[in-house]
Amino acid sequence: MAVLQVSTREFRNKQASILDLADKGENIVIRRGNKVYAITPIDADDLYFTPEIKAKIEESLQQARDGKTHKFSSIEELDRYIDTL
Repeated sequence: MAVLQVSTREFRNKQASILDLADKGENIVIRRGNKVYAITPIDADDLYFTPEIKAKIEESLQQARDGKTHKFSSIEELDRYIDTL
């Protein structure tokens, strides 16, 4: 996978076009001295879901993959189960 590396000066001069490339899926890194920074578009989910919530979601998905689920044939059956929690 190709990575576009730019300096901070180049990023300042071409900011709009570089961000457009990131929006299109291009991997962008900015060099500043010995440090490197990644430019990655984020969406509302990235701002809303904390790392803890993401971990709980992943745990739940793994439980589903492992077959640790409950199946209900009616709303009433689901309501009875929820009442036991």
